[in-house]
Amino acid sequence: MMTALLAIPLIGAAGLAIDVTDALVVRNELYNAADAAAVGAIATSSPAVAAAMAMTSDGTVTIGQNDANKLFYGQVSSDLQNVPVNVNIAVTRASNIISANVSFSATVPTTLMQLLGQTTIPISGVASAQYQTASFIDFYMLLDNTPSMGVGATANDIKTMQANTTDTCAFACHNVNTTNNYYNLAKSLKVQMRIDVVRQATQSLTDTATTNRTTPDQYRMAVYTFGSKAETAGLTNVSALSSDMTQVKSTTSAVDLMTIPYAGYNNDQTTSFDTMLTQIKPIIGTGGGGTTSSDRAKVLFFVTDGVGDSYKPTTCTKPTTGGRCQEPLDTSFCQPLKNQNVKIAILYTTYLPLPQNAWYNTWIAPFQSQIGTDLQNCASPGLYFEVSPTQGITDAMNALFLKVIRTPRLIG
Repeated sequence: MMTALLAIPLIGAAGLAIDVTDALVVRNELYNAADAAAVGAIATSSPAVAAAMAMTSDGTVTIGQNDANKLFYGQVSSDLQNVPVNVNIAVTRASNIISANVSFSATVPTTLMQLLGQTTIPISGVASAQYQTASFIDFYMLLDNTPSMGVGATANDIKTMQANTTDTCAFACHNVNTTNNYYNLAKSLKVQMRIDVVRQATQSLTDTATTNRTTPDQYRMAVYTFGSKAETAGLTNVSALSSDMTQVKSTTSAVDLMTIPYAGYNNDQTTSFDTMLTQIKPIIGTGGGGTTSSDRAKVLFFVTDGVGDSYKPTTCTKPTTGGRCQEPLDTSFCQPLKNQNVKIAILYTTYLPLPQNAWYNTWIAPFQSQIGTDLQNCASPGLYFEVSPTQGITDAMNALFLKVIRTPRLIG
């Protein structure tokens, strides 16, 4: 009699363990399906991401909800076809965050627990994911093309120039008053100048932008130099702001070393960082949040060897000679751009010591160690990169560009 009395609760207890285990298996499978749906609906190449980036305001991303629904049921095995499942899906965009939330509920039929009057076990769960889209960004490339960028691009290029010039000069000065200038000499010797590498690296950057963009207008680029000739030195637009990277790449081929009419023209005062940063400030304007094509983030991408040379008789940060100011970048001209919510990315092409050059030893060597420091202080946090001649300027520019755009990622 005792056995008979205990049979029902023992069977019920065993049935509880079996039925609960079955319910947990179903719940885990539905959770896996919900996770796959939430993540898959807002994957990098998903229709939802493309649609969200094209939206002009926050809201529901309908195509993402439909996509998630298909993904959810595509993950559910045939064993669960008889289990009634309710699914609620929400894919929304808020600023540059796309969120996918997939919730489910179901009732799993029991077997042995029915002896205790329990015919079903309710289960439910929620899976969510977030995707931070890359911002819409305008890049203003400011390329230092002043005579100092005519130095050999590598140590070997410098040695070649010094070995083939009577004054052991490492610079390919572009004097237009004679065909026997060092610029033409560098070309004949197949010496690559730093400006050549910067031009090629900038063109390569357009390919990087094309490869990494999600929509055709996500990134726009404009290219500026310090001027094509010393007589009219000043901020000079080489390529207008455009999302057509093929066009930008083509027009950037015109970037070359600034010419000077003759040696010593204007006391060699051809590199005014103060002027360039002041003139480009109103052109860039105020940076936005980067969440839409009409609210674009702004980035000044400055490539330079970091040594200014201009007429500043009273405000120079270093000793002058006849008003000629040779100094590292004056960081006070960076803050006004930052105040406009403009990020500053700086690639410092290391100014190489030239110990055989008396001018270098007198005027540049005393602040050589400060050049990179001041450039880094000008750059926005994390957006400074120094590249020496033994490294690849192209690779460095691409790395800095990728750091700026912050490759999109799932964040939850």
